Amino acid sequence: MAGGLRVAITGASGRMGGELLAAATDREDVDHVLAASRNPPAVPSGDAPAAPDAVVADDELGSALAEYDVDVLIDFTVPDASVEYLRTAADNDVAVVVGTTGYDDAQVATLDSVAAAVPFLRASNFSRGIGALRRAVREAVAALPGYDIEVTETHHNGKLDAPSGTALTILDDIADARASSADDDADRVHGRVGDQPREGDEIGVHARRAGDITGEHEILLAGNDEVLELTHRAGSRSIFANGALDAAAWLAGREAGRYDFDEVLDGGDAGGNTR
Repeated sequence: MAGGLRVAITGASGRMGGELLAAATDREDVDHVLAASRNPPAVPSGDAPAAPDAVVADDELGSALAEYDVDVLIDFTVPDASVEYLRTAADNDVAVVVGTTGYDDAQVATLDSVAAAVPFLRASNFSRGIGALRRAVREAVAALPGYDIEVTETHHNGKLDAPSGTALTILDDIADARASSADDDADRVHGRVGDQPREGDEIGVHARRAGDITGEHEILLAGNDEVLELTHRAGSRSIFANGALDAAAWLAGREAGRYDFDEVLDGGDAGGNTR
């Protein structure tokens, strides 16, 4: 990729979109920021701290991607809107970084087609700390076969999907680690009410929604007269925004296909997170 990164941010008038705009406009490795929104007037402009270089309505996104020669589109929206944004990116040969969660099976099929056409990196969480947590969870679960496991996630009261996409990813990590240590995959029990003693290798899953909590994930392993707790707390959404921008800088210019945030982490460099 010649020069600095040229990004398009969808859902730019939303909560996460605003964080992405603020981070992108503050980074030295980003040359151009295109904001797309269903409500363009709500997007900061002029001398605002998070002012993008250009703002377009959703129905103008395709032509704007070509006009501004965008390298990577970053999408943290909702599934119905997201699949349309990703189709538009693929139609214009623009790589995509996706943080949206909660897709249904038909929407996942659309994502598969996009990944076949352009460089595609999707993660349920773009925090480097969560990446490290997932690795620690896999190692701990494999080392502690037979221990009871509980997963608890807490988010702000406006979060739509439960459990969180990050919690579901961690649960998949646990299942994979248990299979590799000769344990059967456990059934997931979402909350408990009434007489609910643990059975077999079940995993308790708990989702809490309160206030303006950015995100907390806790994995508890207990057995053999000991308890191990692994916890990650996000202090602000800026960690997710900068992680997504690191992923975009890493993804730009690569071949079409699926990529994983672990590959970004393994790159070692924190990318253009220069403030």
